[in-house]
Amino acid sequence: MKRKLLLACAGFVLLAGPALADEPIVGSWKRPNGTIIQYSSCGSDMYCGTVLTGEYKGKSIGSMSGKDGTYKGKVNKLDEGKTYNGKASVSGSTLSLSGCVMGGLICKSESLTRQ
Repeated sequence: MKRKLLLACAGFVLLAGPALADEPIVGSWKRPNGTIIQYSSCGSDMYCGTVLTGEYKGKSIGSMSGKDGTYKGKVNKLDEGKTYNGKASVSGSTLSLSGCVMGGLICKSESLTRQ
């Protein structure tokens, strides 16, 4: 009886594993300028970015919400001291991040590589 219960519990954990996995945005990413940033969960369906290296080490680069590799939120442009509406998408080991102003008329984007 104990063996059946143990096998049933193990099966449940294996099936639940993918549902418990982190979103693709979670992890460390390298910007084209060499700066490393990290996105981590900071609430239900919310992911916060923090600079890990360079001049702005420890600063927030904004937060995103979403799932399945597609996210929207705010992006902080630290060298300008401004916050933009942003979006991000993850495909393989690439994070495409962009920020826009004026209803999306002016946008800047960059591709980051998973570390």
